[in-house]
Formats: sequence, C-alpha cells, structure tokens
Amino acid sequence: MIPPAFEYARPSSVEEAVRTLADAGEDAKVLAGGQSLLPLLRLRLAFPELVVDVGRIAELRGIREDEGTLIIGAMTSHHDVIGDPRVRRHAGLLAAATATVADPAVRHRGTLGGSLAHADPAGDLPAVILALNATLIAEGPAGRRAIPAREFFVDYLQTALRPDELLVEVEIPTTDDWGFHYEKFQRVAQAWAVVGVAALVRRDNGQIAEARIGLTNMGSTPLRAGATEEALVGASAEGVVRRAAEVAADGTHPSSDPSASPEYRAHLARVLTRRAVLSAAGMG
Repeated sequence: MIPPAFEYARPSSVEEAVRTLADAGEDAKVLAGGQSLLPLLRLRLAFPELVVDVGRIAELRGIREDEGTLIIGAMTSHHDVIGDPRVRRHAGLLAAATATVADPAVRHRGTLGGSLAHADPAGDLPAVILALNATLIAEGPAGRRAIPAREFFVDYLQTALRPDELLVEVEIPTTDDWGFHYEKFQRVAQAWAVVGVAALVRRDNGQIAEARIGLTNMGSTPLRAGATEEALVGASAEGVVRRAAEVAADGTHPSSDPSASPEYRAHLARVLTRRAVLSAAGMG
C-alpha cells in the first residue's frame, strides 16, 4: 500500500533533531533504520504528520566502554552490534540475540535504538535489554535523562520517551563472568518469536548465585520471570532448574493470535526457560 502523506525532515545533529521533535509535538515519528516504521506506514497503521530521519546523525552511532559499562549509540546497526568484540566480550547475550533478528538485510539496516523505541513485545531485543539491566539515555529540550530498562517499556508499542525526546544511547553493565543464552520459538525462519527467553546466569562455587530471565512476547511489554529468578538462586542440579522453570509464566498475560494461544505461550515459556537456563549455566 501507499503510505499517507507526511512532511519529512533530516536533521544533522541530535540538537537539531530534538528541536524538530519539540516543534512538532505528538505529530512526529522518528525514522531510524526504518525496519519497524516503514511497514507501519505502508500498512497505514501509523499516520505521522512529520517523519524525522535521524539516519545521518553520526554521533548516534558507535560503541565504547566506560568503567564497567558498555555504551552503544542508538543508531548502531544490528550488524555492527553483532560484530563488535567489546559487545561479544562484555554483553554476549546481546550479541547472541541480535544475531537471531530477522535476516542479514534487516540486520544491516535495523538499529538497536530503533528496535527498543518501537517497543514491540515480540521483538527479541527489548527482553534482552531488560535482562541486562540496561539504562536507556534520552535527550530532550531540558537535556539528557536516564531511564532504567524496567521503566522504559510502558505498554504495547509505547515507551517512556516523551514526544520531544530522542533515544541517544544504551548503557549496559558488563556481564563478563555470566553465562548467557537466548532461546526462541518461531513458526518459520526469520519470523517474529512466538516466545523467546533471554537467560543470564552467574555461578559461584558450582551453584547459581544470580539469574536474570527476560521474556519475549509474554505480555504487552517485555517481562522478567521474577519467580524463576528467585527459585534459581542456589541451584546446582538440573532438577532444580527444571522446577524453577515451571513458574516462568507466573504473572504474565500472553496474547492470543493465529500463532499461539495464551496457554501454548505459557507452555513455551516454561520449556524455553529450562533450555535457556541450562545452557547459560553450562548444565545442558
């Protein structure tokens, strides 16, 4: 289909982009890699009066380290995230999950910030960022503010970003000594995840000392499997992990669609959590 008519702006700096968004109010949409917004425009599911293209703002790209924190520019492509040795070393879960996103063409165009700002609960990266305890940095007319990942995803396709704010960076505490695994089920290759599980596990003296479990497509936002995380502390045997995974869907509200019923999604969450944790903990 042909998208509805809209005005187009291509700022050359973050400052100019923020000013443009502030002037437009709620009638503007940010265009990053375009892999999320363009399909919505073509299907006429989005009707912005102004599209603000931030694709040529160089300061929004890049990856760097700062005292135990990995900082990734919002416009850094999935391809660059996967290939960066600092990401693989300090945030291996992010590199592994990003490698499963769609196909190579999408990974070359799509961006980390675009995926997070789109906030689709079926997207792979929001749950991963949640498990990594990341902080998202937004810039608006009043300056920068830090938004914890737990507070960033508000509802289906909705975030804590204000209309005049731009997501500029993602800060990720390093997880060098953690085991990790991303497990997802999809109906066909390159499709959205029916359910996905992002697992991070830190072991001490042969036992799981801490676990973080992010759930993809188990509600209107990405979620943490809190009951499973608590049950995993002290686990040293596969049987304990299996029992802990049985409560992975507790407190979730998965949707019903042609891909799966809520009951089937809950079943998948339990199965995939068991697999992901066992792999992350080196027990599988």
